[in-house]
Amino acid sequence: MKRFFIFILAICLLIPCLAGGMGLTASAEGEVDLTCKSACLVDYASGTMLYSHNPKLHLPIASMVKMMTILLTLEEFDKGTLTEDTMITTSENASGMGGSQVFIDPYVEYSAGDMLKSVIISSANDASVALAEHISGSEKAFVVKMNERAKELGMNDTYYVNCTGLPAPEQYSCAQDCAIVLKEVAEHELYHKYSTIWMDELVHPSGRKTELVNTNRLIRYYDGCDGGKTGSTNEAGCCLSASAKRNNMRLISVVIGASNSQTRFNECTKLFNYGFANFESKKIVDSVSPVMNLQVSKGKSENVDIFAKEDFAVVVKKGEKPNYEVTFENPKRISAPTKENDVVGKAIISNDGAVVKEIDLIVKNDIEGLSLKDCFDKVVVGW
Repeated sequence: MKRFFIFILAICLLIPCLAGGMGLTASAEGEVDLTCKSACLVDYASGTMLYSHNPKLHLPIASMVKMMTILLTLEEFDKGTLTEDTMITTSENASGMGGSQVFIDPYVEYSAGDMLKSVIISSANDASVALAEHISGSEKAFVVKMNERAKELGMNDTYYVNCTGLPAPEQYSCAQDCAIVLKEVAEHELYHKYSTIWMDELVHPSGRKTELVNTNRLIRYYDGCDGGKTGSTNEAGCCLSASAKRNNMRLISVVIGASNSQTRFNECTKLFNYGFANFESKKIVDSVSPVMNLQVSKGKSENVDIFAKEDFAVVVKKGEKPNYEVTFENPKRISAPTKENDVVGKAIISNDGAVVKEIDLIVKNDIEGLSLKDCFDKVVVGW
């Protein structure tokens, strides 16, 4: 009887653990009520995970795969190998893609800008393959680049098989990795040019028009949402990764495996609401205000303001003070001449004694060195 009681007790203790692993319980603290298989909420600036539920669980993510397709395309724009006016000749393979599409014609030219717009707004499979084939020669070669870039970003729980997210047994990702790639995408201004559009149209070379409607409804209905990617297949369920910004704090929320389309939007909204209600961004280092003023030797200016090269902010629970210390390594004076953005030291940011970030200290003004005449004039004035 005693053994039977212990057995029953063990089962009772085990059931909550199993339920949590299967996505039945979103949070041990019950702070956010979710029903999806996996989710996370991440601070954009620092990458800090503010909430997670099975964040590394390997799952199909449907069209959220296209976030990597978008990223690689944006990086081609950064390199200058693509512009919005670059013309892309479509293939029969690309135009024949099923699922979500903008019905591109084969063997005609579309601009890279129109193809990117079609992927970002309407999640177009045909436009995705057209971009992949133009950039790498084939979708297969492009997918190799997708997996290489994923590894570079530390997305260790992701493996791509295609550039669209169409069902493929070997393809998987996780909520945490989806947040990583959206963070990279959101750094591009060109992305936001299209991601914030609610409705538009694609004009085909023949004059035919296809209406584009943003698949991410939060763009229109959630205050601050300015980007994201939906996904939906029978195997993946309904998925959404989205970005929203309020009061100088940007958050990324990811939901994978929701039961229906409305649920994914509701649960992403819950994550955003939780984040904006409970956390705030605190700037530890400000790049706008000078952090110190140094003497200048042999220069036409005797002093110069020193600035941090970039901001550093952290997200903390509202009402809490961040436990960070900033120390500086720099000379007591610098020698002229100096140029704008010359590095003269560094700011070291520590948390509980551990260094978390080092930021260069720079001058923002050119300072000319003294000429022989300047030195002579100084001597005369001093005499």
